Amino acid sequence: MYGNTEFCCDPKLVQCSLGLIIEALGDETHDRMFYQYLLQIVPDRKQCKIIESIRNDEIKHFEMFRAIYEEITCEQPCKQQGEEFERPESYCNAIEMALFGELKAVELYRKIMFGLCSQRHRDMLFEIITDEMKHSIKWNFLYNMNRCACCD
Repeated sequence: MYGNTEFCCDPKLVQCSLGLIIEALGDETHDRMFYQYLLQIVPDRKQCKIIESIRNDEIKHFEMFRAIYEEITCEQPCKQQGEEFERPESYCNAIEMALFGELKAVELYRKIMFGLCSQRHRDMLFEIITDEMKHSIKWNFLYNMNRCACCD
């Protein structure tokens, strides 16, 4: 099932990671749709560029997760729709939702990493995780830039 392993992998952890990758594909699709919506309500070009960079990373993450899944299983993952997102009450509310969504993703992606056997796949997850952490910092910047705490 898994060629070129550098060390012995626990098949149960690999299976768990594969299931979580399917979940991550749906989450990345959801986030991309949510961030696309935010691009329609963003108040200025500076913030638009920040959100576009985050959205583009989410597209990259989707492709990376799909590649990992296909390389491990030699199959394409089932089509991921992504859950419909809840429209936020305000722009600040949307930023808060995005911030905590990124932090939640880091937790999920760490679990995925535990079941990956190849260093290359672990490196890909490390890139995705550090991108998500970078995103949370950007969302925090936008939260503060919009003085969200004092406006809610």
